[in-house]
This record gives sequence, structure tokens and C-alpha cells, in this order.
Amino acid sequence: MARQCETCGKSVQMGNRIETRGKAKYLGGVGTKITGCTRRKFVPNLQKVHVTMPNGQNKTMRICVQCIRSGAVRKTVKTKPFDVSGAKK
Repeated sequence: MARQCETCGKSVQMGNRIETRGKAKYLGGVGTKITGCTRRKFVPNLQKVHVTMPNGQNKTMRICVQCIRSGAVRKTVKTKPFDVSGAKK
């Protein structure tokens, strides 16, 4: 599962890169012309995230940023290494 989100399945998509020249009509030119059209890849923004699974297990997964921001996964809560609440001042 290279370059694929482990929750939504988003992966690499193909598209076109359009090369233009000329000045737009609304800027006073005669319009833009297409001078080239090449293939390109749209790669999802994947991040390695520590996720808490529904059964309580922690796991590292490759998740797209859209799933992280929408709350589709729950990040693990990092606990404090020790507690100083009982210490005297």
C-alpha cells in the first residue's frame, strides 16, 4: 500500500499539466494559448500518525491530512512520564 491512505484509500491520481503563453484578454491581451500538455501525478499528502484503534491498541499508520483534519482517526494521547501533583512547594 504505497502512497495510499490507510483509512479512506486515497492514492495517486493522474492529470495534465497545461503550459500556456500570452496575455489574458481582461488584461488587454489577445488571450492565452496552450503550448503544451504533459501528464503529471497528483500525490496525496500522507503523514505517519500514531493512531488509537477502536479496540484500544496504538498503531502507526499513513493517513492523508484530510482524514486527520476531519477527525476520521483518533490520535494517541501521550501520557506524562511522571506526576508531580503530590510534590510540596
